[in-house]
Amino acid sequence: MKWHRAGALAALVGLSGCMHAGGPAAPNETQYQALSRRLQTEVGADQVQIAQLEGRLKVTLVNQVLFPEGAWVLSDQGKQTLDKLIPTLTEVKTGPIQVDGFTDNVPIGATMRRTFATNWQLSSARADAVVQYLQSEGVDPNLLVAAGYGDTHPIAPNTTPQGRAKNRRIEVTIVGD
Repeated sequence: MKWHRAGALAALVGLSGCMHAGGPAAPNETQYQALSRRLQTEVGADQVQIAQLEGRLKVTLVNQVLFPEGAWVLSDQGKQTLDKLIPTLTEVKTGPIQVDGFTDNVPIGATMRRTFATNWQLSSARADAVVQYLQSEGVDPNLLVAAGYGDTHPIAPNTTPQGRAKNRRIEVTIVGD
């Protein structure tokens, strides 16, 4: 079961949103280069990855750059990092802009369990927090979609601290044709 939030919730990374006869244009090299320049420090510190995929541009941010450990409220550093995405995202005129939250497989601790019963709920709250911030900074809310996946889509084994850290992440994907 995937939790999707759309509409009033805002999103993250963006493209220029140029149109052509077939619909929205795919993310382009210029957008990729602009994001790479703005996020150079974070990419160098292995906190952010930017990838061009077929018809998509995806920015992956490790949770530690966005949220204090065990939290779902954006940190000041997280807001500063997202601020570097906003010039690109506000140019997007077609979408969607998908913000996905992920966690590791460590169960929610007793204190946090009062707020979130599962990692799925935590991942959704983090994706929502990013979307709400992006919307508050001018990203078109009609293009934004937030989803939480909990621990269901790991990108690394959850058997080591390093693997679990990679799995705690937010992905912002701009979808073209």
